[in-house]
Amino acid sequence: MAGVKSVSIDGEAIYVFNSAIYIFETSSGNTLEVDMVVSEVTLRKYKNRESLIAEIELEDGRIISSFMFLKTLPGKLPRLNLLCELDEDEPYEDVLRISENDLAFPDIEEGITLEEIRKVEMPNEKVTLKLNLPIDQVEWLKEKKSKELNQLFKEFLYEHCSGDLK
Repeated sequence: MAGVKSVSIDGEAIYVFNSAIYIFETSSGNTLEVDMVVSEVTLRKYKNRESLIAEIELEDGRIISSFMFLKTLPGKLPRLNLLCELDEDEPYEDVLRISENDLAFPDIEEGITLEEIRKVEMPNEKVTLKLNLPIDQVEWLKEKKSKELNQLFKEFLYEHCSGDLK
């Protein structure tokens, strides 16, 4: 079976933890689809896009470049699904074929954990804290830049809560 070696979206390479490429056969037509486990950062970046230009390099060296539609897939891990109409001029030998009647799709989440994904690319989130502090501490905090405070809190949390953080 054909496997995915690398994926670029709109010219930017993305890190793919696992993937499956297949032809999805339905009564209304066939589509070429790529399911991918990606980082939360990548999912956030692309999840609201409807379409994009994708370049998929297969393990055997073939390259598929196409305007593709994007779906997010439910699961325990962050996933993207790229799909496009099948180009009848392209040879798709060794690409898995799945019928709409099949219930078994490739399990691309097997053997991957969210902790492993976050070791590669940890997402950041904004958080707002409401604290009741003495005025001198408030004044000190107001003098600091956001970047300094972010670093200070990261270091503090990892140093004092490392056993609790996953």
